[in-house]
Formats: sequence, structure tokens, C-alpha cells
Amino acid sequence: MTRSLIELIQRLWKGMSAASIESDLEGEAGAAIVAAVAAGQLTVAQGAQAFVAGAMEEQGGSAVPEALLVAEAFAGIAPDGGPLETLLYLPAIGVQRRLAAGLTPEQAMIGGLADMARYAATSVGDIARSSVQVGMVADSQCVAYTRVVTLPACSRCIVLSGQQYAYSEGFLRHPNCDCQMVPMREREWGEVPTPRQLFERMPESERRRIFTVAGAAAIAEGADVGQVVNARRGMGVAHVHGRDVRTTSEGTTRRGLYGRVHRRAGGEFARSPGQRYSRSTTHRLMPEEILRIADGRGEQIRLLRRYGYIV
Repeated sequence: MTRSLIELIQRLWKGMSAASIESDLEGEAGAAIVAAVAAGQLTVAQGAQAFVAGAMEEQGGSAVPEALLVAEAFAGIAPDGGPLETLLYLPAIGVQRRLAAGLTPEQAMIGGLADMARYAATSVGDIARSSVQVGMVADSQCVAYTRVVTLPACSRCIVLSGQQYAYSEGFLRHPNCDCQMVPMREREWGEVPTPRQLFERMPESERRRIFTVAGAAAIAEGADVGQVVNARRGMGVAHVHGRDVRTTSEGTTRRGLYGRVHRRAGGEFARSPGQRYSRSTTHRLMPEEILRIADGRGEQIRLLRRYGYIV
């Protein structure tokens, strides 16, 4: 699905120019890209609960969760919790910066397309993982997940292949990360390749590109993959401007998914200067933030319902 999305973006991008990129992304072409990415997010979210149910059945459980996931609650949200429209306008700024740095219009547009493809793929990938994790919360049979890495992959991901985490634990990822999670009914290791097995499957040129020549040689001689990677670069967790709490403004208008719930509960709304619609005065937490701060599955389900992610 990501490939077809990027192909659509490429076709739309061909109709734009460096001279008009800002108006292009503010107009029909930009709206078409936003709509396509949001549709991709909705598609992966719609399949999340069935994916979790299928994994539980394969492991001897049932396919009946305690709550139903609301797929529409995940569409239109950027990885940082902001509006998708804002994120997908950033390539226009990137093009202008490249022009100011002396690149040709063609070079600036190639760089802008790379930015757009990265933002789009990351936005869909993040929602795929986020919705699966919410689906795991809604099914008490699920106690953990295993990280699955598909080659080609970066060293940061390879070193985590096969690692198992509690169902509510955050997923370490980076822009363009396409790693997946497999829900686990019991704390057992699945048939997932280890970092060493992934390394052995890689061609020599790929080993050197990912781990450097010296690092690849060290791993080939028996060095631990994790030690080689962590010695060269640190592992980071996605965050926004150092904030401890991740929220989103998506769905917080009176007609939005969260806004409707908030309105029925007697919540207040206000319109900030320059805004077209009034929005809830209470922040809407991101799913990952709920899982981080909630005390136990019951509290997680309560908050996921409160913020419109499940019903």
C-alpha cells in the first residue's frame, strides 16, 4: 500500500514546480496528497483489530475483544500529533530552502519529493503500529508484542529484531521505519529472526553500508550486533520539542470524533485567533501517551474510550 501511495504522490508532484510549490501544496494537489495519506492511515487502522484477533486465534485464543477500535480516530494525524496538513506542507519549505542554498529548481524539487515521500510513509507506518497497539489493549488475551524487522533495514532496527515488549510499551522507531509488531497471547518467543540471523542474510555490500566496514567485519568475527551498533550511534525515541505529553488537535472540534464525546460530557470549546472552528479546551492525548501514563489495562481502556479511539 505504501508503494502505491508514493507512486500517487510522484504523479501529483510532476504537475508542480519549484516556482509555485507553496500554492501547489495549499491548493488541489496538496489536498489530494493529504487525502491520499489520510486514506492510507484509515486503511491500516481498519485492519488493525482483525490483525490482532487473527494473531490471538493462531495462538489458541478467541477473536472477541473487549472493545471495538474506531479506525476514523487515527486518520489525519501526523506522527507528532499535529494536523496531517501541516506536516505535508513542510516539503514546500524544504524546496524554498534548497533554492535559497543555490540548488537548481530540479534539484530542489527532487529533494522536496524525497521529503514528501518520507513524511507520507512515516505517517501511515506510525498509524499502523499505533492502531495495532490500541487493538492489543482492547484484547486482554494479548500481553506482549514481538518486533519484526524486514530487510533492508537500518542498524538501529536490526539490533532490536525479535525483541519482546509488554503490550503497552512504546515502539522505538525513526522516520521511514517499516518495522512491525506481532501481538503475543503468552510471553513466548515467536519465529522472528534475530539480529545475527538478519546480518547473515545481508549481502556484504549491505552489511558495510549499514554497519560500516569495520563494524561489519567485527560482527562477522563474532562481535555482538547490539554492542557494535550502540557503540557507533545511540538509540532515540520520537518526541516533540522535548514535551513529556503527546497530544493531538485532530478530531477536537465540536463535530470531531473526540469533540463529540467531549461535548456530550459537558466539555468546553473555544476558538483561538485565526482558527475557523472552536476546539475542545481539553487536550486530546495520543494513544502512545495514554499507554505510557495509564495505570493498568482498565485505565488504558477507559482513557482510549474517553479520547475516541475505541467504543
